Amino acid sequence: MSDDTDLVALFKALADTSRLKIVGLLAQQPYTVEQLAAMLELKASTISHHLSRLAEAGLVSARAEGYYSVYQLEKEALNRNMQRIFSSEQIAAVTADVNMDAFEHKVFKDYSTPDGRLKTIPAQRKKLEAVLRHIVRDFEPGTHYSEKQVNELLSRFHQDTATLRRELVGSGLMQRAGGGGDYWRVKQ
Repeated sequence: MSDDTDLVALFKALADTSRLKIVGLLAQQPYTVEQLAAMLELKASTISHHLSRLAEAGLVSARAEGYYSVYQLEKEALNRNMQRIFSSEQIAAVTADVNMDAFEHKVFKDYSTPDGRLKTIPAQRKKLEAVLRHIVRDFEPGTHYSEKQVNELLSRFHQDTATLRRELVGSGLMQRAGGGGDYWRVKQ
């Protein structure tokens, strides 16, 4: 199984109030199906179903004691899974196949004509920043541009080059020096 599939199975196993209560009870001590059924006021068959879901996820195990099966929480498995789930690497890995630029592309498409010119400059800050991140890609990192060159590049997008230039600098995507005569793209 992939890590994503394992995580989904774990979350599904825990995504039920009764199963969470069972995990909580088993965290205190082992119990039989009948004991759990009485405490949670559920049928034994319902408890058995929940225990099988938790066992499939590796969270509980059973041992025979006379006529009964006694269930216990696999605390090490639970701790290992919780550490795995809440590690920043694992959380980030879940988004590996997500298109992180989808919002930016959608906003630019909504605000531009088919030839790539802006219909209008977005007033909403998040949308403006998405448009600016798209525009700044036309500037080569490490290359310095005169104000005239910047205006020529920006005029492909919108006639109000002064606003675009000011917003690119204000948002930290570009920097300027020499009273505005020298511009460059900030490395990101």
